[in-house]
Amino acid sequence: MNLEQRLCELRVIPVVEIPREADAVPLARALVDAGLPCAEITFRTASAVASIAAISKAVPDLLLGAGTVLSVPQAQAAVSAGARFLVAPCLDMAVVGFAREHQIPMIPGVCTPTEVGAALSQGLSLLKLFPAEASGGVAYLKAIAAPFGDVRFVPTGGIGPGNLASYLAVRQVAACGGTWMVSKDLISAGDFSRIGELAAEAVAIANEARPVAGQA
Repeated sequence: MNLEQRLCELRVIPVVEIPREADAVPLARALVDAGLPCAEITFRTASAVASIAAISKAVPDLLLGAGTVLSVPQAQAAVSAGARFLVAPCLDMAVVGFAREHQIPMIPGVCTPTEVGAALSQGLSLLKLFPAEASGGVAYLKAIAAPFGDVRFVPTGGIGPGNLASYLAVRQVAACGGTWMVSKDLISAGDFSRIGELAAEAVAIANEARPVAGQA
């Protein structure tokens, strides 16, 4: 099963900033226990690489990605640490080239039809729409997706339990990225029980929002 197929099953990607490596494994286990075995660990903190390595070793059942990947050195570090896919807020051709060379699935960020076209020219058809809400929300997503029938989107930015279902109802959405169930405050407080509750709620919303992308 490839990354797109797996995300079409999960439908939600927790987007995580981990300030302390010590919180990485408890967080990952909370997500798995909640029925959401996926996380995108972002390069927004100095502990990103160590956190990816810790999760990769201790929680192998979790689909582990690295996010906010802005350079080839970051991509190299993420893959070496055990990341199974890369996510970026933009379409950086050097990072795209690295991912292709090393056969690592990548979800680059796009926000315009021109960027979608550029991604397609590189053989990429699973794309992160970012920032989703600030760009115009579901209405904009439908408009930008319409000419690109074979593209699957992962909207991220401004998505939460109040609008998750509306994004997932769009046929071309594989999954949505979000931070609400893994907020920095909850992680810093060590409130993994609450993280698990919010993750389980996200799973319930996603299940109600079927069918998955690619189905009529």
